[in-house]
Amino acid sequence: MTVPVRVRFAPSPTGYLHVGGARTALFNYLFARHNNGVFILRIEDTDRSRYQADALDEIYKSLEWLGLDWDEGPGKGGDYGPYIQSGRTGLYRDFADKLLDEGKAYRCFCTPERLAQVRLEREKAKMATGYDRCCRDLTAAQQMELLDKKTPCTVRFKIPLNRKVVFDDIIRGPIEYDSQVLDDLVLLKSDGFPTYHLANVVDDHCMKISHVLRGDEWIASTPRHILIYEAFGWEPPKFAHMPVILSPSGGKLSKRKGAASVMDYRQSGFLPEALFNFLTFLGWSPGEGDEREKMTRDELVKMFSIEHITPKSAVFDEKKLEWMNGKYMEERSSSSLVNEVKGLMKDKSFLNGNTDDAYLETVIGLLKSRSKRITDIMDNGGYFFKDPVTYEEKAAGKYFNAQAAEILKGISGELSGLAVFDKTTTENIFKKIAETRNIPFGSIIHPARLAVSGGSFGPGLFELMEVLGKDAVVRRINAAIKVMC
Repeated sequence: MTVPVRVRFAPSPTGYLHVGGARTALFNYLFARHNNGVFILRIEDTDRSRYQADALDEIYKSLEWLGLDWDEGPGKGGDYGPYIQSGRTGLYRDFADKLLDEGKAYRCFCTPERLAQVRLEREKAKMATGYDRCCRDLTAAQQMELLDKKTPCTVRFKIPLNRKVVFDDIIRGPIEYDSQVLDDLVLLKSDGFPTYHLANVVDDHCMKISHVLRGDEWIASTPRHILIYEAFGWEPPKFAHMPVILSPSGGKLSKRKGAASVMDYRQSGFLPEALFNFLTFLGWSPGEGDEREKMTRDELVKMFSIEHITPKSAVFDEKKLEWMNGKYMEERSSSSLVNEVKGLMKDKSFLNGNTDDAYLETVIGLLKSRSKRITDIMDNGGYFFKDPVTYEEKAAGKYFNAQAAEILKGISGELSGLAVFDKTTTENIFKKIAETRNIPFGSIIHPARLAVSGGSFGPGLFELMEVLGKDAVVRRINAAIKVMC
């Protein structure tokens, strides 16, 4: 890069950090790391009516959980702070005054009621619904009279007329707008706070942002921003607008169509490295000839480039995310998953807060290769922590009968006398009984598994029994015999 790469992720704390926002942050992070640049976190909290303190806290936690550590921003400092916009309002007012003084902006005294009426009339006339520039040509005397009456006003940008605004999007190529379709946007609201547009441009300039990577919903705002840069005499950054994320059923991803927050995915049992990898491939690929879909963070940093981002919409396929998460779970050591599992199992009453970490690690070792989410370990492995009180109905109808009860009684007696209770000794007991009775091994395995776990699927029976221990296994088999009898 000819200039130092400085990029920013600038969320508004008006709600949770959803996966679309997380992907924006992730692409900025990868681009900065690939180019030895700086990744900045900036909080755009000027919409005070929608501000949520809890949302801001969740944004921090979400980024930290994904490992998107920022170089400058809240909690990190930097040379261009403060990095929370509500602490920079004086700066925005100064720049708005500069535009007013130079005749590049004007005060608008239109009431919300008038603006609503104008919008309605324009909609009926099938015209563009932007502002009608009613206050654009007020004389200085007219403005002063209204100001003397303390009439509330905003500051609007005076869009140059009869202009072609062209910018070269790194992902999409040249994009052109006619300034006639751009309304005179508000820069300062009547409460003195800036709009997104003014604060965004001022901060990107003052923080020396080199590239703006953001969602494609901001394409329509970019020509306005370029004109604001021009009005100040500033060089705009390079722009790259990322493709929209679609739900599997079509349409833009939304809460109703599966767009949960990052923390929701954590609570649903996904690992941060899996979500990180998955989100990277929503609209990006490593390039022609490289078919990999699962890559380490270091590999993604090494391979990432804006040029490999497609302008085409990307589909959020949660089944694929589950597959990827399962692969990451297989690779993780059982010990490294203990805290992840415990953090999600707090609400499980059968834990009672007394689960031994070593025992839990063993359980994870048996179940993680059969799981797609961490929550699968909890949902499918409850029998490791409590005796079954019900049995899988279809399996019980097939395997629980008088003959099975008789066989299980013999097994219970044999197991009770074992001095060493491990998978080898228990398997030998089962084999001996099968040979003695001249019956198929499976006719013993299936009812025994159902008795011990309450289900017909799971890890190897003898590994399962070794983990549970002799007392629990014998107790559960005896309880199942009573059900059969």
